[in-house]
Amino acid sequence: MCEKIKKVNSWLSAVFGDQAVPQFEVNTRTVDILYQLAQSSEARCSDTALLIEDLKQKASEYQADGAHLQDVLLQGVGLSCASLSKPAADYLSALVDNAMVLGVRDTSLSSFMPAVNNLTNELLEAENSNRRLDRDIRALGKRLGATLVLRRNLQEDINKTVKSQSMDSAKAEERLLSMGFVTRKTKEFNDTRERAEAQLISRNMEKSITHQAIVQLSQEVTALKQEIIPLKKKLEPYMDLSPSPSLARVKIEEAKRELAEIDSQFEMNVDFK
Repeated sequence: MCEKIKKVNSWLSAVFGDQAVPQFEVNTRTVDILYQLAQSSEARCSDTALLIEDLKQKASEYQADGAHLQDVLLQGVGLSCASLSKPAADYLSALVDNAMVLGVRDTSLSSFMPAVNNLTNELLEAENSNRRLDRDIRALGKRLGATLVLRRNLQEDINKTVKSQSMDSAKAEERLLSMGFVTRKTKEFNDTRERAEAQLISRNMEKSITHQAIVQLSQEVTALKQEIIPLKKKLEPYMDLSPSPSLARVKIEEAKRELAEIDSQFEMNVDFK
């Protein structure tokens, strides 16, 4: 624990430098966390130092190569940066810039060609990817158009349904009001009928003059009239008998007796009711 605290204090002093180290609660958890941060920071600083040393070494190598190439150009062909014309210097600068952009080690043709081929392949892949994206975008555009049309149709159907529901609701309310009115009137009529029946019963009304009895009597009268019709048809042939008046009178008397019996039976039925 003491070694961790010493390590943490040393790391914090190095981090804050001349500034005062902020106060913190010293316990096992905070010390462990700060100790892990210190180890991570030291490891990262070590990696950074190694990277810096590697870059310095490469820079020194590039400088040595540059000095060697300058010596070769100066001693071999008598060229120097000062002796180059402005267009040649511009071309050389462009060549160096292209080499740096392509990330090649040198400016030889054997270094440029693979880099250019790689860029060409990447360009072709990018163009193929763009074409695929264009096809996907067109397909999505068609789907979006179909979806918008479907949405518009659905919205129209919803509007029609809402309108129909509002009309049906209005009709239902009107029917409910009408049904309520009919129900109230029916109750009123039933109450009136019950009161009228109670009054008639209290006055000892005969059942024969009730509506039901009258309707039944009317039906019976209609049935008797239907029975009289064939009898009258039987009498029709005897109405014009002239050769034998006595026989005609006998038939007429018989028909009259039958008619009288039917009339008396009818009157008895009426009186009985």
